[in-house]
Amino acid sequence: MTVSRHGANRSSRIAGFHRKSPQERLDLVASFAGLDPATAAHLADMGNLSPPLADKMIENVIATMNVPIGIATNVKVDGEDVLIPMATEESSVVAAVCNAARQTYDAGFTTSVSGTLMIAQVQAVEVPDPYAARLRLLEKRDEIKAICDACDPLLVKLGGGFRDVEVRILDTLGGPMVITHLIVDTRDAMGANAVNTMAEKIAPHIATWSGGRVFLRILSNLADRRLARAHAVWKLDDIGGASVRDGIISAYQFAEADPYRAATHNKGIMNGISAVILATGNDTRAVEAGAHAFAARSGRYTSLTRYEITK
Repeated sequence: MTVSRHGANRSSRIAGFHRKSPQERLDLVASFAGLDPATAAHLADMGNLSPPLADKMIENVIATMNVPIGIATNVKVDGEDVLIPMATEESSVVAAVCNAARQTYDAGFTTSVSGTLMIAQVQAVEVPDPYAARLRLLEKRDEIKAICDACDPLLVKLGGGFRDVEVRILDTLGGPMVITHLIVDTRDAMGANAVNTMAEKIAPHIATWSGGRVFLRILSNLADRRLARAHAVWKLDDIGGASVRDGIISAYQFAEADPYRAATHNKGIMNGISAVILATGNDTRAVEAGAHAFAARSGRYTSLTRYEITK
């Protein structure tokens, strides 16, 4: 990409920018940034995502960015052979997954899920008596359930819906806050829309019952009631012997004890997870945020994985 420096008289305040077409916006950006014609033409090529569709997905679209999709092979999950799509710009990530899966192919990976519960949070501030408000809110469980389930009859029909309410009192820099958690079974859906709708609907009731003011009412991306786990065993001969095993264990122990190492350790884990999330059209930021929050759930940031010698 070639960019020429323009004078200081340029302005990023472009009236009506959001109302222009992607090509019109690109022309303005190219002029603003001094892009050469070849670079501007390259940006105008949106590949298999048409400009009208891209323009409906986010705001102020000028171009798209292609990310390679690779396939992880040698993977067996719960006894079934699968091919895993991975979208990433980083080399060696797909190869590393293929190699690790090959080494444990005979037994494969065993998975489990703790449940399908998501949490919506409703924040109440300026509550006159937080502890009395907590008791009142807990007493309103049946009313809360009725209001929440009425928001999504289809989810209830499919076996999901409101499951429970929790109320926490937080001491914050701005004083005590009463935080209500709606525990919702979203079944196979990620569930953001469902739980957010429930939180929006219940918010004025919580303001009335607590005597406070409600601000945030939104899901939490710390989905600690919906944990997915994978387990695998690597044979000593398949990974290169005892020295390699000992190095893996030592690296894990380092990450478990030290947040500086854990950040890099977990980044490597998320290389693979985020690539699958992106390739399958899901929310990489939500999963990343939840994973790192879970890694710090004890109050100390640590490893997302656990390694041990079985025999």
